[in-house]
Amino acid sequence: MPDPITEQNRRSWNAVVPAHISHRADEAAFLRNGGSTLFPEEIALLGEIRGCRLLHLLCNTGADSLSLAARGAVVTGVDLSDAAIAYARALSAASGIPATFAQADVYEYLAAARADGYRFERIYAGYGVICWLRDLRAFAAGVAGLLAPGGRFVLIEFHPASNMFTADWRLAYDYPRGGNRLELPGVGDYVGAAAGGLSPSGFLPGVREFTNPEPCTLYRWGIGEVVTALAQAELRLRELHEYCYVNGERPFERMTPAPGRRMLPPPDVPAIPLMYGLAVEKDGDDE
Repeated sequence: MPDPITEQNRRSWNAVVPAHISHRADEAAFLRNGGSTLFPEEIALLGEIRGCRLLHLLCNTGADSLSLAARGAVVTGVDLSDAAIAYARALSAASGIPATFAQADVYEYLAAARADGYRFERIYAGYGVICWLRDLRAFAAGVAGLLAPGGRFVLIEFHPASNMFTADWRLAYDYPRGGNRLELPGVGDYVGAAAGGLSPSGFLPGVREFTNPEPCTLYRWGIGEVVTALAQAELRLRELHEYCYVNGERPFERMTPAPGRRMLPPPDVPAIPLMYGLAVEKDGDDE
């Protein structure tokens, strides 16, 4: 039986996808003409991907997946949202960049893909992934089970320390830990709020003042818990970086735009980590 929280989260994502894509000008032409939605951080952590089988977990509407495919990877994208996957498949066809997209709960996909014997040289997840995971240890074990020997899992994520602050930079909340649930009115239109930071193909006003009719539930985890889950899945830490800026989004007021769609804190706010990135690798032979 489907997890009821996951099913409600699926409905919340389905509701917001039309608002998100309404702010992006002709993504298909952008990708077809050599554009990329990727940032330098994930490119560096993934390393050379040409010819690699690459699994993109929680891939959303697929532009990042197709940008990875354009770099030579054989890409499979997986997302919970029916609306996101439908758009990703259409974007693949319209851009001429081949990729496979599957709609599934991430835990169900990881288990089914392993049972079917799938293996990947790279697995990637990025930007707002960890907060949707109800069980870190099961996720890490699922990732480890699909990595080929020597394969690498890369995560780029918003730093949990940034979740301790209000939008106007006041320290107000406990550090995330333990997978504690956070109930929200629904997934918001963060693409519109980013005012172009998440629309490299060109920003359109699109849907205005979006209100999601479907609530959602997030899970709050700390970095130590993420790294420990991966270590307990016998994945070896290769790199762990913390970044005092955000790529694309504007999660706080008065953020200062920088080149490359990077957003910095205002000058009167001390530098705090706003994102982190890690790469872990699988050693040894497959079971």
